Amino acid sequence: MPPKFDPNAIIYVFLRCVGGEEAGTSALAPKVGPLGLSAKKLAGDIAKKTTSFAGLRVTVKLTVQNRQAQVSVVPSAAALIIKALNEPKRDRKKVKHVKHDGDISLEQLYNIAREMRPRSMARDFSGTVREMLGTAVSVGCTVGGENPRDLIKKIKEGKMECPEK
Repeated sequence: MPPKFDPNAIIYVFLRCVGGEEAGTSALAPKVGPLGLSAKKLAGDIAKKTTSFAGLRVTVKLTVQNRQAQVSVVPSAAALIIKALNEPKRDRKKVKHVKHDGDISLEQLYNIAREMRPRSMARDFSGTVREMLGTAVSVGCTVGGENPRDLIKKIKEGKMECPEK
């Protein structure tokens, strides 16, 4: 028989869901059911918390203690960049393979890098900025009207400084 569940223990549950939509209770139930939580109620809470990322897939962190769950959104770099592009909301079931060919400013990129800094593997801030520029390449957008690959090269050569604050 498994050990008795400790109600004071803090348990973290991570799951990916589409922002602004209710997470599928069929996917939630096996994760939160053994913790004594209602999957349907939790799906509604997740939908409320992720409304700012409507239509984008984001990671959600559930902090469970005493059968109470706190929902927090842990957005990926790609989700933050696509959100910064301010694209119109689309129906993900009908519109597939979208090209994100917009442009974000350098200041927006620096803000995204500051937000991602604690989760970055880079030693310094310029490395985190280069990570975000690489994500911008894969998303397909430009940064400050330039190709992100050119900006990465400028940072590596020392021709461009990245302000940490």
